[in-house]
Amino acid sequence: MASFDQFTAAPLNAAISSQLAGTVHGFMGRGGGASAGAYATFNLARWVGDGAVPVAENWRRWRANYPGLAVANVAQVHGATIHRVGRGWNDGRPEGDGMVTAESGIALGVFTADCVPLLLADRARRVIAALHAGWRGTIAGIAAAGVRAMAELGAKPEAISAAIGPAIGQCCFEVDLELAERFAHEIDGAGAFARPGRPGKAYLDLRGINRMLLERAGLDPEAIDEVGPCTRCANDRYFSRRGAGGVTTGLQMSFIALAT
Repeated sequence: MASFDQFTAAPLNAAISSQLAGTVHGFMGRGGGASAGAYATFNLARWVGDGAVPVAENWRRWRANYPGLAVANVAQVHGATIHRVGRGWNDGRPEGDGMVTAESGIALGVFTADCVPLLLADRARRVIAALHAGWRGTIAGIAAAGVRAMAELGAKPEAISAAIGPAIGQCCFEVDLELAERFAHEIDGAGAFARPGRPGKAYLDLRGINRMLLERAGLDPEAIDEVGPCTRCANDRYFSRRGAGGVTTGLQMSFIALAT
């Protein structure tokens, strides 16, 4: 298992995981793009207020690095709905927080700026998934829902590898104590991933909770990688809403595709 902040650089500052070798994947950083201000510089989200021209240029650069891939996205709503993506996907951005496919040439992309991106693959059976796990989606069971959706396409949970991407770390994810208690009440064992914060507050390890949930869904602990740093601590390298003081920022895309 890779250490917390050891990752291999790929084009356009994308972090990759050895657990997903054999797929085309990456956790994009915020560098190398054309956007400015709160969107500086490699924002690929068209719906956050960034200009159409710089976003189009960012996409041109992404496609130049990853040619031949069609990109599927969803309108993320912090739930646990998973969409099955096939060739000829033309559903636009339906509401949901995850996608699965067994088709090559399709990149499943989720967008984050502190939430947890999860990329999964059963490479032997050629089934992949991309999941967006904010705190609401984590409580809703997005990790297990993604594994079940992969199994419906023929994947075996014990054969699935996963990479947990750059997201806000426990060092910076301070929440109301009531929310930490809700996690402990609704997810058995989640209390172990909280530590005291300021009065009435607690710090949560959202990536650690999702790792635990992936293991409970049947993944081998040794097949789960953690890639990249805390997004708030590394706000110069990754978009972070908390790092930006809560203002609207750009979003980084995490994506995975089956190699042809």
